Amino acid sequence: MQFDATPLPGVYLLTPKVFGDERGFFMESWNAEVFREAGFDLHFVQDNHSRSARGILRGLHYQTRHTQGKLVRATAGSVFDVAVDLRRDSPTLGQWYGVTLDDQKRQMLWIPPGFAHGFYVTSESADFQYKCTAPYDPESEISIAWDDPDLAIDWPLLDGETPSLSAKDREALTFAEAPRLA
Repeated sequence: MQFDATPLPGVYLLTPKVFGDERGFFMESWNAEVFREAGFDLHFVQDNHSRSARGILRGLHYQTRHTQGKLVRATAGSVFDVAVDLRRDSPTLGQWYGVTLDDQKRQMLWIPPGFAHGFYVTSESADFQYKCTAPYDPESEISIAWDDPDLAIDWPLLDGETPSLSAKDREALTFAEAPRLA
């Protein structure tokens, strides 16, 4: 596994070793010892899998209690994945990092606690899987507007169309209104 730092401290792009032949491929997506040796002593408590159609945007989500670290990947299709720094004392507070995750490169993104997360589906559909370091806490979940001008995220919108959003995401807070994290 290759661990590459991103411009946001703590966020890493991971590239697994993939072994393939005419029968298909094999890759190790999680190995506690490999991660520990790379400096990531993680304990996951929840594993999630979603499927979404082209043009759907999920996020930007985070929890104020039971903040979650997430190891995310697209196992089918392609998404543009985004992490936004919400750590109040961080020199990169309010900055974002985005990367295309797909079923061809099979890369993953490690997003530590203290970040909002979201993704936009750029393929016909996408299966998105993520491991979490804390359980889902709906009472403390916050959604930040995907198009907040203070964040100015450069989403690769298909044909420039507004993405399809959940009701919760349509009513999201602005970045200025959103609580910061320790």
